[in-house]
Amino acid sequence: MAEAISTLVSDAEGAVVQTVYCVIYAPKLGNRKRFPEGVVTVHASEASARAAARPEAGYHAAIATGPSRSSEGFRLFYLVRWLD
Repeated sequence: MAEAISTLVSDAEGAVVQTVYCVIYAPKLGNRKRFPEGVVTVHASEASARAAARPEAGYHAAIATGPSRSSEGFRLFYLVRWLD
């Protein structure tokens, strides 16, 4: 007998996707719009994200939406816009 779906999906997966202030590690900015959650650090405010940014080292302040599970199973943040 198959398992109930509720036993296969954790509560953490049920979180609503949000738009957040964050710092994204992106050494090359380019045209990229999706970032894995491992390179995104969420901050409480725009000021906090801007203060934590170090563009010269590849850490850029941004507004992003996520995390969202991709079709490949990765948790991704989608860039809304860069702050710096």
